[in-house]
Amino acid sequence: MKRLGKYLVVILWICFFASSAEGARLKDISVFKGIRSNQLLGYGLVVGLNGTGDGTNTEFTVRSIVNMLERMGIHIDRDRIGQVKLKNVAAVMVTATLPPFSRTGSRIDVVVSSIGESKSLQGGTLLLTPLKGADQHVYALAQGPIVVGGFAVSGASGTGVTKNHPTVGVITKGALIEREVPVQLDGRREATLCLFNPDFSTAEKVKEEINRSMGGSYAKCVDSGTLTIAIPESNQSNVAEWMASLEKLEVTPDTVAKIILNERTGTVVIGEHVRISTVAVAHGNLSIQIKERSVVSQPLPFAPAAPEGTPPTTGPPGTSPGTLVVPGGATVVTPESSVSVKEEGQALMIVPSGVSLGEVIKALNAIGATPRDLISILQSIKAAGALQADLEII
Repeated sequence: MKRLGKYLVVILWICFFASSAEGARLKDISVFKGIRSNQLLGYGLVVGLNGTGDGTNTEFTVRSIVNMLERMGIHIDRDRIGQVKLKNVAAVMVTATLPPFSRTGSRIDVVVSSIGESKSLQGGTLLLTPLKGADQHVYALAQGPIVVGGFAVSGASGTGVTKNHPTVGVITKGALIEREVPVQLDGRREATLCLFNPDFSTAEKVKEEINRSMGGSYAKCVDSGTLTIAIPESNQSNVAEWMASLEKLEVTPDTVAKIILNERTGTVVIGEHVRISTVAVAHGNLSIQIKERSVVSQPLPFAPAAPEGTPPTTGPPGTSPGTLVVPGGATVVTPESSVSVKEEGQALMIVPSGVSLGEVIKALNAIGATPRDLISILQSIKAAGALQADLEII
């Protein structure tokens, strides 16, 4: 753990102190309002499975097959529906993301997930499935062979081998877009820019950079995460090109002082602006180790058997202390425990007021703190009021 702590400190040092000549592009920290993706969802059937389908216990799969066959002109009596065997068919949910400005005839990827008792979708083919948006309109149609990227093999005894997740598959470019989401850019007089991480300081920097680039007071901060930008008349006929020029602008986002702690994995992430006041820190561990072993006492050769219920006695002179022997030749097994307590402590160390993250890490590393030790130390420093940062535990 100590070696892991040293590696973590080195990684943090490199990440936060490596010089960066450029800031983040505007397209990486924000998005124009109205230009967004949309989620699509559909219910479908996968056929052609090798005995890994839902079977007859999944009622909605049976009903789906019967209804599909009815529309194809194949009638099945209602009293015989229970006799339909569906080992090679599985009911699935199909999901996809419709990108902005997608046009009719374009293709998108879809994810196919089993919702029944199917053990694997390997080798299956998705039948024609309509994909609907939140407004219940059909925007795409999905169909095609599924790529699982794994497998599930089982024997007659119930044992088997599974690789990856065979009940979820992907069809690359498996959906054909049939309906477009109308978005009109040309003719707009104003655009709204939304920051991914709302912050007043970052919004102010973005406003100043946009105004500097456009040569006037066109941008205005509405709140910490929204800016409105007036589109010049000369660019209202080519708004897409104007937006592309703004996306290339570079701004250095401002961040709050924050420390993220993950107790489950022992991960500690410290922000750039974390400051610490002068504080004394001592950290130690108490280790308790219990060892159990069994002592076996064998009888003397050709010793007669002892009567049942005869209690053991201490061995004759020359045997190990504490060895128990049952007269008459019985073998005795006795437990023996040893308990050791070790307390590892560090001397009380003064952590000076840090002016940068490097000094904070260097001070904590000086007392041999591992990532899990840092969690306890930082929580204690925060409770003492000496940590000027937001401590977030996930």
